[in-house]
Parts: sequence; C-alpha cells; structure tokens
Amino acid sequence: MRKLTYFVAATLDGFIASPDSDHSMFLEGQDHGAWVLDNVPETLPTALRQQVPGLAESDNRRFDTVLMGRGTYERGLRDGITSPYRHLRQYVVSAGLDSASDPAVEVVPGDPLDFVRTLKKEDGLGIWLCGGGKAAAALRDEIDELIVKINPVVIGSGVPLFDSGYSPQRYEVVSGRVFDSGVTIMTYAKARP
Repeated sequence: MRKLTYFVAATLDGFIASPDSDHSMFLEGQDHGAWVLDNVPETLPTALRQQVPGLAESDNRRFDTVLMGRGTYERGLRDGITSPYRHLRQYVVSAGLDSASDPAVEVVPGDPLDFVRTLKKEDGLGIWLCGGGKAAAALRDEIDELIVKINPVVIGSGVPLFDSGYSPQRYEVVSGRVFDSGVTIMTYAKARP
C-alpha cells in the first residue's frame, strides 16, 4: 500500500506560510538543498528540476503523485504557474474550486479522505501532500509520514501546519538532521496504536 507523506517547510512556531501565503521567510537551497536533491528530488517544481543538470530526465524516486490544497495551488497561479509538478500526477484538494487552470491538474472536491484511500490502494510510488494547512487537517488520519523542514524563524501568525481543532495524534521520530544553515529536517511516522 502506498504511503501519504506530508513533506513541508515550517517555521519554529509551526507555520507553513505567512498570513498571505508567502514563503519568502524560508531558507531555500543552501546546505539542506542537497538533502532534498538526494532524497526527494521530485518535490522540486518542474521549472526548477529543468535547471538542475540531469534531474529533469531522471525518474521519480519516492513520489509519483502530489496533493495540494487550494491556497498552495493558487500561490503558484499568482506567479503564472498552472501546472507546478508536471512530472507528477497533480491533484488540488478544494471544495470551492470548480476546475484547475491546466488539464494536467485535477480538482478533488469535497472531503478528500475516500479519494486518498483509493489512491493509496493503487500501485505506484508514494503520495506527497505538499500543503496547505486545511488540506493537511482534512487528511490527517491518512498521513503516514511527516517530513518537516523546520526553518530557524518565528513569524507569529500565518498558515498553520495543521489548520484544525485540538486533537492529539502521536508520531514517532524516524530520523533528524540539523544543517549549518539552522534548518532541521525531521522525519516522523504515525505512531502505532
């Protein structure tokens, strides 16, 4: 069975974007960029993959499908990007979005749980949830793995890692690495009951 992995950058105080969905506070590239290229290169947008020698032609290693929340998808649209991950099957989780701006992107209306459960039963690589907080909250029970790039910055408010009410859910540490830039990449697996 395929796994759903929530791989996302976050601040020390648990936000994945500013209140207006900006990500400029996050450190990009630097020393932790090599970890991303070595471990999850398909999480780079297609336009960036084309800039890394040999990466655009390489096979996906870990994921073949990406799920985005509406805010995450619309952030790319503001920059003119209608299909950010052409090298993956792309889905946008949104109850309010009728259709995507690109035929390579499919909108999943309403409650995405059954849709993700069906995806997990298919053959293939893993499923990457790249954001946002509302989509993560809706899919929280199906998230098998959480990989967080914790950036050494506090912003006070913004889009939370999980935009939901109080409901504790335990995870176990799989691995962790602190980089000289101050970024920490932590991998967690859902704790077994």
